[in-house]
Parts: sequence; structure tokens; C-alpha cells
Amino acid sequence: MLTNEKLINLIAEEKKEELLEFVMDEYGETLTRLAYSYLKDWGLAEDAVQEVFVKCYHSLDRFRLESSIQTWLYTITSNQCKDVLRSRSFRRMLSQISFFKSNQATRITPEMILLEREQDERITKALLLLPIKYREVMIFFYYEDVTISGISEILKVNENTVKTRLRRGKQLLKKMLEEEQN
Repeated sequence: MLTNEKLINLIAEEKKEELLEFVMDEYGETLTRLAYSYLKDWGLAEDAVQEVFVKCYHSLDRFRLESSIQTWLYTITSNQCKDVLRSRSFRRMLSQISFFKSNQATRITPEMILLEREQDERITKALLLLPIKYREVMIFFYYEDVTISGISEILKVNENTVKTRLRRGKQLLKKMLEEEQN
């Protein structure tokens, strides 16, 4: 666990490489999952997270400890993914890739595990089809266990806006799943 005191010491001692290594080990997988939720492609997500770590390294001395390092990294990742989504090359590439490639190998498992996995896949696919403003709050809240106030800080929106987006996102997700069953 990286405390603010340890973070201050590492920055003051100019041990940015040591700090970056810790951050990459601690948050790399989580940030990649977050980036995937935006970009819907594992390769693009990994590239975005690499760019996040580069930005983190160059900006560590400007980190003001007004939030946790995790919140700061989530914000950088969210903004990086939005930049990728806005880029023209990404839009061109969207027409050439398949969105819902599974990153897990198919394994022979008991029937209940298989049914549960299929249900999880359906929910994940539906979640990825939600508009970004609903998808991001739902992923932060349900998958990353970020509080409403934390989401508000990351996205720089009012807490009531986060609550509204969560509620509307759940309603849209429920509607999509019900339509799929019919």
C-alpha cells in the first residue's frame, strides 16, 4: 500500500522509477480493464494504459495529493481513452475490428459455471453497448468499487449527476437485456 507519506518521500527523493514501477504493478491490470471498458479492444486498452504510465511518470512532480494516486490514475486513464475515442484513426479502425472478441480460452467446465459465464458475457456485452456516460459510471461503481463521491471527482461532475447516470444506466441495461430475451 502506498501511503501519501511514502509517495511524498519517493517524489522528494526523485525515485520516480521506483514509484512508477510500484504504480504499474499495483494498478496496471485495473487500469487496463477500465480502458477496455471504454475502447472495447484489449490491444488498444493496453496501449492507452502505457500512455497513462508515461504521462504519470512525467507528471509525478506535479501530483498535488488532493486525491489518492488511484483516483488520479483513473482520471488520467479516463481522459486518455476519451482522447483515443475522439481520434480519427480510432474511428477508421472501428469499421475494421470485431468488438466482442473473447479474451478467455474456451474450457470444458460444469454446466452451472458455463451458464453463469454466458450470463456474465451477456451483461458485459450489453454494458459495452451503453452510451459512454452511463457505461463509465457503472464500471467505476460496480466493477472498480469506486464510491459515488470518487466517481464525481474522477469525472469532474456533480455527485447527483453520477447517481442519475447510475440509475439511467441500470434502466437501459435492464431494457437491453429484456429485449434480448424476447
